Parts: sequence; C-alpha cells; structure tokens
Amino acid sequence: MNRTDRLPRLLPGTAAPLTLDEHLARYGPVPLRPAGDLIAEVSAAGLTGRGGAAFPAGTKLAAVAAAAAAAARPGPGQRRRVTAAVIVANGVESEPASDKDAVLLARSPHLVLDGIAVAARATGAGRAWLCLPADQPWLAGSLREAVAARAWAGASPVPVQIQEVPGGYLASQENALVSWLSGGPQQPSFVPPRPSDQGVNGRPTLVQNAETLAHLALIARYGAAWFRAVGVPPEAGSALVTVTGPVRYPGVLEIPLGIPLGTVLAQAGLRPAELHAPPQAVLAGGYLGGWLAWPDAATVPVSAAGLRRAGAALGPGTLAVLPASACGLAQTARILAYLSSHRAGQCGPCTHGLPALAEAFGQIAFARPHPDTIAWAGRLTGLLPRRGACYLPDGGAGLAASALRVFAKDLRWHAGHGPCPPAIRAAREAP
Repeated sequence: MNRTDRLPRLLPGTAAPLTLDEHLARYGPVPLRPAGDLIAEVSAAGLTGRGGAAFPAGTKLAAVAAAAAAAARPGPGQRRRVTAAVIVANGVESEPASDKDAVLLARSPHLVLDGIAVAARATGAGRAWLCLPADQPWLAGSLREAVAARAWAGASPVPVQIQEVPGGYLASQENALVSWLSGGPQQPSFVPPRPSDQGVNGRPTLVQNAETLAHLALIARYGAAWFRAVGVPPEAGSALVTVTGPVRYPGVLEIPLGIPLGTVLAQAGLRPAELHAPPQAVLAGGYLGGWLAWPDAATVPVSAAGLRRAGAALGPGTLAVLPASACGLAQTARILAYLSSHRAGQCGPCTHGLPALAEAFGQIAFARPHPDTIAWAGRLTGLLPRRGACYLPDGGAGLAASALRVFAKDLRWHAGHGPCPPAIRAAREAP
C-alpha cells in the first residue's frame, strides 16, 4: 500500500475477501515493534474506538498492559503468578442499521486479524477471541478460513478463536460480551471493575471493535503521522459509515472524520433536488443516536464531537436519511419499543424508565396524545441518563429528546388532530 494513499485505507476495491497473499501484497507485513513503542504510536495517532464510545485506543491498550503487568507481580508473601491478558475483537455489530464491521470482516479479514496480533503484542496477551454474530454463519466460516490460512503460514503470534455470539441489541456491549465469554449472563454489569482490570475469567481484557483493530494494524505499519494525514483535528483518521434511506448508493463508505454530513450523503448519492420532496432529517449514531433536521444537518461535521454538539452521535457510524414520506415520531416510537424489548432489566432506568418512555412515544406517534403524556415523555428524557449499568437508557432518552425537538411541528399536529397519514400508514404496516 502506497504511504501517500489517503483513502480508501480499510477496504479493497473488490467485494471478494483478500487472501493472505493479496493482503500482504497490499499492506506488507506488520512490523514487530516493542510494546511500549506500539502504545505510544497509537496514542500519538489519536485513534479512538469505532464501536460507539470513541474512547482513546492508546489509553485502553496501556490500561490492559499495566493491569497484566501488575497481576504478574507477586504480593507480599505470594508466589509469582502469570496472568496473561486476553483480546476480545468485537465484530458482533448488534446495531440494526450498521453493516460496516460485517463488510470490513468480509473484505479485509486479515487486516482485523493483524490488529489482534498488534494488540496482543502491545498488551502481552496470550489468547484472543474474535466475536461474530451467530445469525451470519457465512461470516464465521470465512473468518475461520482466514485464521487457518494464517496458522498454516506461521503468521499467528496469538491463537484466535472464532466465537459466534447470540443476537440481541446488548450482545455487543463490552461488559455483556465479557460476561458471556466467561460463562455468565449476556448482560451489562456495573463498573468498576472494568474489563481492563478483570475481564474474561478475571483476566485483564482488551475489548476492541473490529474496525478499531484494523486501524491499529495500519498505524503499526505506517505510523501516527500517516494516520493523522486525514481527518479534522482533534479527531484523526478515517471511519467507516453505513448510509441508508433515499440515496442512490446505500451501504458502507470510508470517510475522513470531520467532513460535513452533506458531503458524506452526496457521496452516497443523495440528490435532494431529484426527490419528490427534500429529506426531513437524518438519524446519526443509530438507535442510541439522535435526529438532525434537514437541511441544517448538511453542515454538521461527521465526528464524535461534531455530532454530539449538534445533538446526535457518531456511535457505530450509522447515518439514516428520513424521507419526506415518513413520520419521524412513528420511527422514533418503533425504535424505542425495540430498545425496550431488548433491555437487560437489571436497573431502574432500564426496567421501568425505558418501557415508560416507549409507551409514551407510542401514544405520541399513533394516537392523539394528551399534553400530560407529552410532558411526561419530556421529563423522562431527563430522568433516565447516567443512572443505569449501561448506555441503553441514556441513548434511548437522547433519541427521544432529539425527536421531540426536531419533529416539534409534527408533535403539535398529532396533539391537535391525532396521528398524521404517514404514522397511520406505519401503524398499518407494522408486523
């Protein structure tokens, strides 16, 4: 791969997966740098997690490496014990609107596997799991072939086990994944302890998204300055995004972080002038993201900070365009009902608050809501955040708050006349 190439970085030009030989011809081998140098380079690159939280990858690597080193040191009167770290590569991608990790794993499997090797080198890990969705067995089969090819070629410094994970919206949540791999329930847990200190079977564990690991492999090859050659400071690098809605070319794109949302949608083939009516809004960040009104959304930077300032999120990189023929309140009600049905139910905001919010939005979208119902929904958006074991209640509340703001005109119509025609149509089409 030419160091002067800017994009694409992660995806080859063909839909077929790169073989190991093709992968090495494109990217070259991964240099075996000392662990400390690797972590310093990743930190200097400014790589953040691409799974949703946008947490600094270098900080995560350093925390796991430090925890593993501390676990290996004997305490007073204790014998030395070796507690190697483990790597969990998260390719489950349980966000319904996202396809980016599946596309990446299908087309560039060895780039993700390189990232696992680099992460193992940086943390001293002796084992790795690559977690994939159980409802896509073809993907697991393809990755098993890739792992076998690397083992045959002697290119596997750490054993990688393919693990198919049952579905559910919380299946890819970090602590839920660690719990399930340890033989426990598939649900989030309160922190501390963090997985970096006590993860799978009590070992220091690095849980990292598949795309993040692919970027890690490229930084190990080409360095921090190369990575930062694209993107808008302080958010460096590129990111994969999934675009859906009334666009000519829906699917996965690789973009520089920080470019305007309108530019991204234009690359996907959004031509507002060709539509019967311009889009209403864009849902940025998936089911735990937020609505942005069109056309103001076109100037919002596609980055974690830029979308957060606008009232949405980058999340797993999903951008869903809402056409003029749809009802944003109805779409929000459906999403909240889905989130409520997938809750873990182990804390108050999740057990009681999220269902209450979903019920209120069901009345807002598909009935003639009483003012008290609208007020209650608004109050719930402030009561749910920062009180649960995971981000599910927070994200649901943020989504609802953005809908009440962006679709305020529709809300007044529903309150005065009942559900609008698009909402009635959506209710009839519901399974």
